[in-house]
Amino acid sequence: MSEDNPKNFYRGRLAPTPSGYLHVGHARTFCTAWKRARKLDGTLILRMDDLDPSRCREEFADACKEDIRKMGITWDEGPDVEQSAHGPYLQSQCSDLYYEALVRLWRKGFAYACKKTRKEIRGAGLSNPTKDEFLFPQEFRSSQVEDFSQTPSKTVNWRFRTNWGDKISFPDNRKGNVQFEVGRDFSDFLIWRKDGFSSYELATVVDDQRMKVSEVVRGEDLLVSSARQCLIFDALGWPRPEFYHCELVLDDKGRKLSKSTRSIARSFATS
Repeated sequence: MSEDNPKNFYRGRLAPTPSGYLHVGHARTFCTAWKRARKLDGTLILRMDDLDPSRCREEFADACKEDIRKMGITWDEGPDVEQSAHGPYLQSQCSDLYYEALVRLWRKGFAYACKKTRKEIRGAGLSNPTKDEFLFPQEFRSSQVEDFSQTPSKTVNWRFRTNWGDKISFPDNRKGNVQFEVGRDFSDFLIWRKDGFSSYELATVVDDQRMKVSEVVRGEDLLVSSARQCLIFDALGWPRPEFYHCELVLDDKGRKLSKSTRSIARSFATS
């Protein structure tokens, strides 16, 4: 966010997923988001990305808030702040909003039902340059003629239709201009899951739009997610936020610190 912008225009957010305790990478990202909001006399939002009920637990949500407070971080809007104007601040309460966005994308031709399994997608053998994601082949797209007199089923997977070869670029307030290519770095991606829940990509876009987030601060492991989300913002006719991708915190073996490596932020918060 440019420091030339008027004060109070800045709206940032903390968006932990309460599927485990915070790790050191979260701590760095949240501290960065808090400092940027306070430097510009802006607003900082706390939102719980508790989209998946099978993984998210209230005890982890409570621990997240406790650990964030121990780091000296405060927020201005959130699930525990009275008279917050842009709620709900729990994704578990916003399923209808995400479905409305899915319907809009479907009616505009950006979403289609997908019955292909992960095994079939892996079997196609297409992967991105870093080999951490299998690409969805174009020939797997549904050829079904859409009946727009109906509404999209909530119990099938829905994918966002991309244009292979398109270059998706956006300015990053730490890294400079970032660019990805559809069909090389990512392809058609899930926006709704057959278990009846929105994907991370769609829910994040809807929430950042309705909460009027002006800058998204996140780890640089989510750069490709930011590119995907830019496509959703564009398809829905919504302005993109600005982005700031933090450098990752790595262990002595060069691995990203995460919940899976049990790098809990509680030690960071109380040290």
